[in-house]
Amino acid sequence: MTITNAIPEVWSARIKANLLNAHVYGAPGIVNREYEGEIADYGNSVHIIGVSPVAIKTYTKDNPIAAPDALTDNETVLTIDQAFYFNFAIDDIDQVQTQPKLMDEAARTAAWGLRDKSDTYISSHMASDALAGNKLGAQTVDVSDGTGYGLLVDMATRLSLNNAPLEGRWIIFPPDFYATILKDDRFIHATTTGDQTLANGRVGRIAGFDVYQTNNAPGDNTIVAGHAMAMSFAEQILRTEAYRPDTLFADALRGLYVFGAKVVYPELLVTATYTIQP
Repeated sequence: MTITNAIPEVWSARIKANLLNAHVYGAPGIVNREYEGEIADYGNSVHIIGVSPVAIKTYTKDNPIAAPDALTDNETVLTIDQAFYFNFAIDDIDQVQTQPKLMDEAARTAAWGLRDKSDTYISSHMASDALAGNKLGAQTVDVSDGTGYGLLVDMATRLSLNNAPLEGRWIIFPPDFYATILKDDRFIHATTTGDQTLANGRVGRIAGFDVYQTNNAPGDNTIVAGHAMAMSFAEQILRTEAYRPDTLFADALRGLYVFGAKVVYPELLVTATYTIQP
C-alpha cells in the first residue's frame, strides 16, 4: 500500500500535532488562539470585537439610577496573510526499508520548519508592536550581582502598571540569558514545580513569570514578556495531498500552512535588550 491511499486529514492532524508541540511564541498560554477555528482559507480575516469600559457609579438608597450608558465598540482585524508549504517525496526503495518510520520523521521535520516560520513572525511582531513605553531598551546584566533579576522585576512592574493579570504571565529568554538566570537562587526550575506535563520550551518560574527559552527570540539579546491576552494567533494546515510524482518511483506528500497574528493589547507586552557583563 502506498500513501496515495492515505486519508489527507490524517496527515494533516499528525503534522498539526507536531506543530503544536514545537511552538513557543505561538503556544497556547503565550498567545490567544480562540479564533483559530474560524480560518477557512489564506487571506481570511477574523474580526475581533471589543467594547468600551463600563462606567461604575455610586448607588444611593431610594434614589433612581441614571439612564443606561451607550456602549461603544472597537474592532481589531486578525488577517491570515502568511502562507507556506511543504512538499517531499520518498523513493519506493527507501519505503520498503523504513516505511512508515521515515514518513513520520519527514512529517516531524516539516512541522519544525513551519514552527520556525510562525514563531519567528510572532516574536518579531511582539517586539515591534509592544507599547512604546514598555520597551525598556538596552540593559547591562551582571552575572554576579543579580541585576538580571532586577530587570525581570522591572518588566513585571511595567505589566502591573498596565493592569495585566498576575496569573498567566510569561517571559521568554534566549539561551544565554537563561544561563545567567540559572545561577540565581530565586529561579524555580521546572523539575521542582510538580508539573509533569510541561509546555514546550518552559523551563521554570521567576519573578511571577512562567519562564520559556527559545532560539527564536526577535533578537539575539532580546527578552519578551507578557500575557496571553496581548496577541491573537491563528494557524491551520489547510490542505494535505498524497500523490505519485510523474517522474519518480516515489510517494509524495505536500501541504499548505497558513497563519496570522495580531497584537490586540500592546500594553500587555514588555521587551528589553541586554548585554551580559561577565
